[in-house]
Amino acid sequence: MDTKNSINPAVSSESVASTEQQRSLVPRGITIGLALFALVLSLAGYGFRLMVGDDVEAVLHHASVVVPSFILGIPLFFWVGSRILNKVKDLHIEAWNAISLGYLTSCISMLWLMGTYS
Repeated sequence: MDTKNSINPAVSSESVASTEQQRSLVPRGITIGLALFALVLSLAGYGFRLMVGDDVEAVLHHASVVVPSFILGIPLFFWVGSRILNKVKDLHIEAWNAISLGYLTSCISMLWLMGTYS
């Protein structure tokens, strides 16, 4: 009996389509939450710097470098790395999982930096 070509009537085409569509391990809500948390963390210290009396231009210049590197740079680095590994090593890393890991790494590194300098 050929089991590879047998059709299971209990499995509908809708369930197969939903499993193909849902390949990412990380739900989108968690990734969006991590992105928002990374944004809040990256902007958190600048209010204090302005209240203390630091120069507004210096604070904005520092924020224009640091905030995009944590919000866009680290997740983009993980996404590009997953694309390269998918091509070179023939892995199957989902882009959404790589972006989620990038945001998680970004949040952890910002918390580590805050703990170091506080």
